[in-house]
Amino acid sequence: MEECIFCKIINKEIPAHIIYEDENNLAFLDVNPRCKGHTVVIPKEHAKNPFGLSDESLKLLFVATKKTMQRIDEKLKPDGYNVGWNQNSAGGQVVPHMHVHILPRWRDDGGGNMHSIVNHPGDETVEEVAKYFNAQ
Repeated sequence: MEECIFCKIINKEIPAHIIYEDENNLAFLDVNPRCKGHTVVIPKEHAKNPFGLSDESLKLLFVATKKTMQRIDEKLKPDGYNVGWNQNSAGGQVVPHMHVHILPRWRDDGGGNMHSIVNHPGDETVEEVAKYFNAQ
């Protein structure tokens, strides 16, 4: 395995501002925050994306994400959240270790919603795209 900055954080080789930790996951403040309280939740098991995690590990990651959000809610009391991950370089993933971003949001903070990430619906209609999933 390549040198992974998140694995180094898990192994306490690199310091981090940890706000939640359990046996399987770790949550810490992003060092390049997009907003106050921007947090990253990672599985302690190295996997590039959800496809590399078992269903059980993925379930535990999302439970840890929920618990981390509850902690952020208690301490920062944001008005809302954007939560998600970037997958592969085309999706904006920089660190090749699965991680969920929690972005606390406040009214009038200037941010957008998930629909503001990309606006390129392609040349096919929704019906044409649906055929890819209906093919036998």
